[in-house]
Amino acid sequence: MTPPRKGFDGAAVLSVGGILAALGAATCCVVPFALFVAGVSGAWIGNLTALKPYQPLFVGLAVVCLGGGYYAVYRKPKAADCVEGSYCARPSSNRNAKIGLWVATVLIVIAVGFPYAARLFLDA
Repeated sequence: MTPPRKGFDGAAVLSVGGILAALGAATCCVVPFALFVAGVSGAWIGNLTALKPYQPLFVGLAVVCLGGGYYAVYRKPKAADCVEGSYCARPSSNRNAKIGLWVATVLIVIAVGFPYAARLFLDA
């Protein structure tokens, strides 16, 4: 008898990776604006714009993680080796991965679209 696997399945890991990469992509533009709107101030917020050159790298990493995650959740057939009582056997594991993937997708759309949307409001 195979002992139950502990830890997360691939879709959950990819959704967390997508969220982290999306947050990295948003760090240069969206995060300073959100902190400013929330009333947080300080000269250190300007240092977050130093990550602007790395935004395409974060976006690319997020797209790769999201693509793999969406494939694992929606297209890949369920593994027959999922042992009863393990994380992948729980119905919430698939739901958590889907929520993570959709949150990461929204974050990456905001991170990529924010500079364009801000121009529409600031050029008026």
